[in-house]
Amino acid sequence: MSKPEMRDGAAPASGPEQTYFRYLDGGEWRVPQCRACGTVVFYPRVHCLNCGAGEFDWIAPAGGGTVHSTTVMRRPAEAGGDRNLCLVDLDEGFRMMSQIEARDPAAPKIGDRVRARLRPEGETHLVVFTLAEDAA
Repeated sequence: MSKPEMRDGAAPASGPEQTYFRYLDGGEWRVPQCRACGTVVFYPRVHCLNCGAGEFDWIAPAGGGTVHSTTVMRRPAEAGGDRNLCLVDLDEGFRMMSQIEARDPAAPKIGDRVRARLRPEGETHLVVFTLAEDAA
């Protein structure tokens, strides 16, 4: 049996977290949805936060959402420049942290509509967002 690989120096993912990253590694974004009550559970867990059940289907979110919170992380140009960090409320009913890719990292505002996309990152993918009017 091979030893699980480390992700960026962190402990190896196991259980639902491992399934989540396996989908991302394969270029798919999927999240667990409780079979008992239909709640989408993010961050992936072994039990539903709503009803406590432990059986899930892995669904592909539509990708639409609304900015709940946003800020700019200031970085020097040699480190990639300023970057947007945000919390997005997805239409499926869960919230996730990510970034909004915009020309001006300060452009996104609370309440803006955004659209998710997968961005290749090394051997995996990251879920990032664009402003909905930029994605049209």
